[in-house]
Amino acid sequence: MSKEISKKKFLKKTIKHIDIKEFNAIPIITQFGKTAFQAKNLSRACEIYEKMLKDRSCTVILCLAGSLFSAGLKKIVYDMVENNMVDIIISTGAIIVDQDFFEALGFKHYQGSPRSNDSELFKMAVDRIYDTFIDEDDLRECDLIVGEIANGLSPKAYSSREFIMFMGEFLDTRARGEGSVVWASFKKQVPIFVPAFSDSSAGFGLVSHQWERKNAPKVTIDSVKDFLELTKIKIASKNTGLLIIGGGVPKNFAQDATVSADIIMGNASMHKYAVQITVADERDGGLSGSTLKEAHSWGKVDEGFEQMVYSEATLAFPLLASYAYHKGSWKRRTERRLNHLLEEGP
Repeated sequence: MSKEISKKKFLKKTIKHIDIKEFNAIPIITQFGKTAFQAKNLSRACEIYEKMLKDRSCTVILCLAGSLFSAGLKKIVYDMVENNMVDIIISTGAIIVDQDFFEALGFKHYQGSPRSNDSELFKMAVDRIYDTFIDEDDLRECDLIVGEIANGLSPKAYSSREFIMFMGEFLDTRARGEGSVVWASFKKQVPIFVPAFSDSSAGFGLVSHQWERKNAPKVTIDSVKDFLELTKIKIASKNTGLLIIGGGVPKNFAQDATVSADIIMGNASMHKYAVQITVADERDGGLSGSTLKEAHSWGKVDEGFEQMVYSEATLAFPLLASYAYHKGSWKRRTERRLNHLLEEGP
């Protein structure tokens, strides 16, 4: 039996992305608000996100970490971008490149099992993310395309935001981006920052690019430029709100922008609103850089409109996004197109 035939027994059922337009979470979230524990916390988190969308002066920053799009949450973020429910995205590289850009190229994620034989998966070139499968051969092709994009650019240092815009342009010119957050953000001029850009398939593509160039000029990713660009947005925004799914580098990167802005201009405001959905624990000093309440002591998150929700993202995030979508405050928001702000120079 050939490898390709054997591989097909694993790659059968494709992941279907959740559509928040198909269900209205307002009734259940309203009931949650009259209960306790994480149901009540999620209800308050929904109300705070709704306040962000109602606040015309608020720049909404969505932070993403974990295997979210591979698990079926991509369309939620796509619809948020399309409907002006988010103004900036800060993410891990895996979500943006290995999952979103990967699917925009026509590849898929598949339902699997955590009880699979991983040695057999390795032999078949099938990668496992808990109970999700990916074709490693498809992922390698995605890696190489990232390298090809780099090969077509002027050799210099780019922010991850700039490079991801070229990824969006690549999809746009080839009409291959339907349903892609990278493509939608390119069209709507929504900045996407990936501060740990090489920690993903993008890294493999750029390593290939730099290896081939050897001593010749080459494309690099400037993480400090990322931080400077986000700081510029923070300075230009009257109010900012964080919607954090997971934690990790995206959360810290977003929170630190307040301190950076304060160092540059003095008396910079904290993030006025903040919601985090996570399963992390604060007791070991972790939780991706503290609870939102603790972050106030660092001058990062203001008091009053912050809420931690201790829940797994595939359960809580669709409910929160559906609640906000059906509440409809996004209909009164306008496009920020913040990429244009960053193209105006220093």
